[in-house]
Amino acid sequence: MAGRRASRETITRDQWAARIAAAERPDTGVPPRTPISAARIVAAALDVIAAEGFEDLTMRRVAAALGTGPASLYAHVRNKSELGDLLIDELMSRVQVPDADPGQWRAQFLDVCSQVRDQLLAYPGVAQAALAAAPSGLSLLRVEEGLLSILLTGGIPPQPAAWASDAAFLYITGYCLEAGITRAHDSDIDGRIIDRAEVRNRLRMLPAHLFPNTVAHADELTAGDGHDRFEFTLATLLEGLAAR
Repeated sequence: MAGRRASRETITRDQWAARIAAAERPDTGVPPRTPISAARIVAAALDVIAAEGFEDLTMRRVAAALGTGPASLYAHVRNKSELGDLLIDELMSRVQVPDADPGQWRAQFLDVCSQVRDQLLAYPGVAQAALAAAPSGLSLLRVEEGLLSILLTGGIPPQPAAWASDAAFLYITGYCLEAGITRAHDSDIDGRIIDRAEVRNRLRMLPAHLFPNTVAHADELTAGDGHDRFEFTLATLLEGLAAR
């Protein structure tokens, strides 16, 4: 053996020592722990939100879901605020933005907005994180760029297109926040379910001489199934833009 010539594949002494150490290491049968990463933190946080809501999300809760301590998370995510940015960016990365088509601009705009809505509604309360002062993720900016591009391609002038795309996103987040609050607080202190019928009845209980229109139109004020109101509001926004 000593007389053999070294081939080009001969390993170094350090590599040889590492092999020996690995061979001597006892096999516990336990697979090595997957390293903590920002992607794993985001995935665990989304699981927590889906089960418990965004308000109950803490770095400690995410760490527990990952089987580690909070300190190990801070090397990747500084705090809940930064985690919120990462969560929104992950959800917006799932939104499909089409190439803007002047013949389909209204339908495209509504479709992208509906996708954003569905992503936020899937994780109760996470829309709070979308209300940051300035966008910090490229996926969110990609969606906003797509909405702006669709409006511009539809012939909407730049200024109203910019304001309308921003207003639409604000409306989506507000819509999703309200839906999350409604789900979290769907009964009063007496345990009575606060559904549409209960809201209608409470409106009708108002004194008609003080709230004549509210009492008279309680049915209209509480009407709508599914996302009827959502689609009506955005369709009205687009009609107003087209009529300018």
